[in-house]
Amino acid sequence: MSASLPEPVLRRGDRLPASAHMLAQNIGLALAVGMLVACIIAYCAVFFAQQHSLPGGFEITSTVNNTMPLVLAGIAQTLVVLTRGIDLSVGGVIDLTNATAAITLGASPGSMVLWSVVVLLIGGACGLMNGLLVGIGRLQPILVTLATLSIYQGLAIRVLPQPGGQVPPGYTAVLANTSAPWALIYVVALAVGWSAFRRTRLGVAVFAIGNDPQAAQANGIAARRAVILAYTLGGVLSGAGGLFLAAGATAGDATTGNGFTLTSIVAVVLGGISLFGGRGSAIGAIMGAFVINMIVNILFFSHIDPLYQAFYEGLFLVVAVLGANGIGRLVRARR
Repeated sequence: MSASLPEPVLRRGDRLPASAHMLAQNIGLALAVGMLVACIIAYCAVFFAQQHSLPGGFEITSTVNNTMPLVLAGIAQTLVVLTRGIDLSVGGVIDLTNATAAITLGASPGSMVLWSVVVLLIGGACGLMNGLLVGIGRLQPILVTLATLSIYQGLAIRVLPQPGGQVPPGYTAVLANTSAPWALIYVVALAVGWSAFRRTRLGVAVFAIGNDPQAAQANGIAARRAVILAYTLGGVLSGAGGLFLAAGATAGDATTGNGFTLTSIVAVVLGGISLFGGRGSAIGAIMGAFVINMIVNILFFSHIDPLYQAFYEGLFLVVAVLGANGIGRLVRARR
């Protein structure tokens, strides 16, 4: 009998091929893509069962336009979460910038670009306030942003006591065109911008702080400066969300943004971004935002009683998060 050849000894790092290692490192993003695809298929199936046709241009356009404010809020939340923080003031910033846009854009249609910049600066100032209190004051992010949430909401009510204002049709056509899903251009631009941001000094610092703040400082990274800039940039993005919200509604409401605080966090979690910081991608948050909106659409066309829609939405999100975490741990354990 011929002697059998010994089986090769595999080291832990050699158990999976390179493609599997890449999947394990980006499992959160991969699961976000999977959830989005599943939601799109479910939405198309429910829509076809009710309307006997597939979603058309109007449905696609309205879905993209309605999701854009949450996309921006989710990316804003991502920047902060990656630094091991959390921003509960996102909804307040959207309220304030939405109200400001509603009363300024219509009053000065010839200065729409100028007022848009002012609105973004207001969002940046709100984020800067958060960043200074967290970075310089060394206060807990959850306490700081919970307090500033109330402040920004109060200012929004002061600016626009009741829903109103007016956004020019031309402005709406640029940000939330209803004739076609042109807002997808902004989604692609945000994804490309994020890929570039990750390679900048600030992007590297944000991830380094999230992974190990002490090690980041030991390697010469200005942690406080990076945290302040992350919150500030998050504020600018939340301000952009306020602009898109105003453009879509063609008016303003100082309370419309309240729901974006929690949904932005949900988008981050569904996007596979670690709440402990240092791991994840804003592209995942974009996917998570669309998943949330697709769930709303599925429940609507399923004719679920509006009183129970929140229950089913929350139930799905819990199951999705638990399932994603379980699959992620299983894949990473095989690395």
